[in-house]
Amino acid sequence: MDLIFLIILALALGTDAFSLCVGLGLAGVNFRQSIALSLTILFFHIFMPLAGWQIGEIVGNYLGRLASLAGALILIYLGVHLIWATRHKTNQEISTRLLNSGWGYFLLGLSVSMDALSAGFSLGTQKISLFWTVTVIGLVAGLMTLGGLVGGRYFSRLAGRRAQMCGGLVLIGVGVKLFF
Repeated sequence: MDLIFLIILALALGTDAFSLCVGLGLAGVNFRQSIALSLTILFFHIFMPLAGWQIGEIVGNYLGRLASLAGALILIYLGVHLIWATRHKTNQEISTRLLNSGWGYFLLGLSVSMDALSAGFSLGTQKISLFWTVTVIGLVAGLMTLGGLVGGRYFSRLAGRRAQMCGGLVLIGVGVKLFF
């Protein structure tokens, strides 16, 4: 897998965090909360693909090409689901009160990184560099989180939805690429 493909995948996986953080940025977060949430999401976007990777590698060793196809289908499903959820989502505010506790950070980090678990499963079937993959995914997600929080004051809620739509399309594209 080349670096450009990996960065595109990382950008797609970071769109949930970016979209969430645009909303949080619009609602108002302080500097400490921005840094803490960015680091939390960075951690989750490293840990979740690693967990998925281990599962994918084990399954990949036993099922070979079938596991690779299953991983590609999961990414396509995630992309379609992300687009569908974005189109049917109501404008719900996520309270910044969640950022007043460690539990809130944990829940937000976990919620925006579930797709990274599935991506890790898919990537584990592909036999690619573990270290660089999770490093790039984590750094990109952390930077997108920080960018969403900081830029939230300047972007409308529509920009967050468009980012999710683009992320869904990219996940579908990555899934199709892995399928063939």
